[in-house]
Amino acid sequence: MEPKFKTFANQRDALRKLRDKETNEVLYGGGARGGKSWLGCGWVHMEAISKPGSAWLVAREELTKLKDTTLLTFFKTAKELGVKNEYHYNAQSYTATYHNGSVIFFREIKYLPSDPEFDRLGSYDLTGCFLDEAQQIHSKAISVLKGRFSVLSGEGWETIPKALYTCNPAKNWIYSDFVKPFKNETLKPGRAFIKSLATHNPFVSQDYIDFLMGADKVTKERLLYGNFEYDDDPSALITIDKITDCFTNAFVTGGEWFISADIARFGRDKTVIGVWNGMRLERIVTIDKNKVTEASFMIKRLCQEYHVPISNVIVDEDGVGGGVVDELSCKGFVNNSTPLENPENREKENYNNLKSQCYFKLAEKINKNELYICDEKYRDEIVQELEQVKQYNMDKDGKKQILPKDRVKELLGRSPDFSDMLMMRCWFEFNPSFQWTF
Repeated sequence: MEPKFKTFANQRDALRKLRDKETNEVLYGGGARGGKSWLGCGWVHMEAISKPGSAWLVAREELTKLKDTTLLTFFKTAKELGVKNEYHYNAQSYTATYHNGSVIFFREIKYLPSDPEFDRLGSYDLTGCFLDEAQQIHSKAISVLKGRFSVLSGEGWETIPKALYTCNPAKNWIYSDFVKPFKNETLKPGRAFIKSLATHNPFVSQDYIDFLMGADKVTKERLLYGNFEYDDDPSALITIDKITDCFTNAFVTGGEWFISADIARFGRDKTVIGVWNGMRLERIVTIDKNKVTEASFMIKRLCQEYHVPISNVIVDEDGVGGGVVDELSCKGFVNNSTPLENPENREKENYNNLKSQCYFKLAEKINKNELYICDEKYRDEIVQELEQVKQYNMDKDGKKQILPKDRVKELLGRSPDFSDMLMMRCWFEFNPSFQWTF
């Protein structure tokens, strides 16, 4: 079925990818008013009608936003295409059933602690899906949905699994799986990224573009230019500019040598070890799926190489890291322990735990240009993780705290091992080696 509704060049490029026999996943968008929802809703209409008996999922993270935005666009595109009489919409089950047997399910895909594996998605047999504002959806949900494509042929038609993700800029799985590989020309076969902004859309008024031009820097970079390097979350403790400055702050002087290490838990994640010259991170060493003895051996080796005394070594003591602390007799970092005294006034600080206190101190150091990361091997991972250093429940009274690790893992699709290693270095800022007493 050819589109009989208004489209522009970027949308038509996406439709070609969504109809070919090679592309399984298309990421479309990157800014405001790039025609994202219009494209997605028009596409599922055309697919449902041209493929009798097919099954489709249209989803957003929250049902309220789905009803207030995507679903309204679905009805508008039906009118534009002239197909509003081709289906029946059930407002109770959030399902559109077409006269030819095709069906579209409208669903919320929200992360639930009670269903971390998204088992509730396992009952669907799909031909394809359209995930609107996909940057808000957990990467695990995407993995589960990929296993639900099974209705791939019918009377007079045959297709391959198709998924359309629309987005605004974010530094999570859409960036690591699509945007970054696209920029590096290493995008996996079967994937496509088509950037579309308000300036590409001929149906957007100049007044709206002028409005974005007059917005603050972050809003303009993200929503007008589609810059994935910027975050608009007011709870973020560090700006992207200050994060990237960490890799050019060569003026930061050296000093005493330290080692901080985040140990992989139970064979998962990475062990990340940092060697510090003052606040200059000179070297980063990673170990995949290691034993306690392997992590201990590597830290001992680095101590010898860089002349770091064991008293200047700190290791995450939670989980299997406790074994490393015991073997080395070094400092142990307990995330949920009581915050330390401020060394300047010897008073307790108002944080919910030690981890939050040290992350706030890390943010302070970065924002003051007091951190230099000399080893750029893991620059992308570090930038992504530092962007997720955010204050949690900032609108509530009480002790200051950072975004919980489980939530950060949802956003990144992995554990923030590098930023945890950076954060632990700040323990020594509250425990200087030499303290004068009078």
